[in-house]
Amino acid sequence: MATFEVDPDIRRAHAPAPRLYTGEEAHRRQLDGIFAAAWLPVSTADGLDEVGSARPFTFLPDALDEPLLLVRDLHGTLRCLSNVCTHRGNLIVEGEWRLDTLRCRYHGRRFHLDGTFAYMPCMQGADGFPSERDYLPRIPLAEWRGLLFAALGPRVDLAAAVAPVEERLRGLGITAWRRLEAPAFDLEVAAHWALVCERALEGFHGSRLHDALTEPGSLLWHPTEVWDHGSVRVALALGREPVFDLPDGHPDRGERVAAFEFHLFPTTFLRVHPWGMVLQTVDPVGPDRTRVRFRVFVAEGRELEEGFAARLRHTAGEDRGLVESVQPAARSRLFHGGRYSPEREVAVHHFHRQLAAWMAVGDGAGLVRRRTAHAVRRSSQRDQGTSTA
Repeated sequence: MATFEVDPDIRRAHAPAPRLYTGEEAHRRQLDGIFAAAWLPVSTADGLDEVGSARPFTFLPDALDEPLLLVRDLHGTLRCLSNVCTHRGNLIVEGEWRLDTLRCRYHGRRFHLDGTFAYMPCMQGADGFPSERDYLPRIPLAEWRGLLFAALGPRVDLAAAVAPVEERLRGLGITAWRRLEAPAFDLEVAAHWALVCERALEGFHGSRLHDALTEPGSLLWHPTEVWDHGSVRVALALGREPVFDLPDGHPDRGERVAAFEFHLFPTTFLRVHPWGMVLQTVDPVGPDRTRVRFRVFVAEGRELEEGFAARLRHTAGEDRGLVESVQPAARSRLFHGGRYSPEREVAVHHFHRQLAAWMAVGDGAGLVRRRTAHAVRRSSQRDQGTSTA
């Protein structure tokens, strides 16, 4: 799909044409131009505390499908490396292990835990061997509040992207989140990923949907606030919902805040409650297929609200049906993109403007190739491990 523009004034703006949501070419451009250059949550640091701890994973499964590896090196630095051997491309680690070296079982090439080359049999006489091309590329990795974010070729700084989130969460006594396995689930949606994000961002359905996630009562929503790489909506309790104890100097001091809903561009949603957090990620599987992942975390010393998991599944399924009903209309020859509600669709308008800007920058995959070509040289000169956003 060609690049597009969205008027910065929501009072005049029109939403993108439906071709944004259809076709293999548009899908591929979005994968390369957006997702190959975006920070995405990939794991937690749980179980990776000891030297040699290794966990393979796939970055954006069924889309970019990049085999990567989390490993704690001998200096105690948590790293994200390519999990593809630089000799013939075999996968190096295929399960969670404790390792003292990374060894490819195909031809025996070995790497140190920081990704640098260690040994390869039968290479005597090879000119200029080994070189930096024989090292495992290092992928940018950042830890934020126990969540690990990775990016193949990041276009923005994660610390800057989450700074407005930190402003809201600082001083709330949230020191750690514990992930719960039981409420976690994935939802397959027969619709384009951007339609799923729009549904999560628009404000028309908000009170009905989020009433179902509270017990009992209702919520009053503050107007959406946006920043360069995301947005936030603040929910105020009108009933008996648990509320945050907000410290002096907090932007919402004096309000009965029941939840914060954050969006980090492109597809990360954080719904933070006094008891914990729901992490919702939206993965683009195809032009008209999306996987939405829900992960639930409980704050230290807290317990999951009774019945919350069932209510979350119910509302997620309800949203799926609504979004899937929109996808066929995206192929309509008679629909050209509607107007925005200045009152309720500020976040959707902002999301579309970010989408347009990122697609205008271009090929994220090319950015990845350029950066990883020099990654090992930089890291061997300056030992950069996991950063804390």
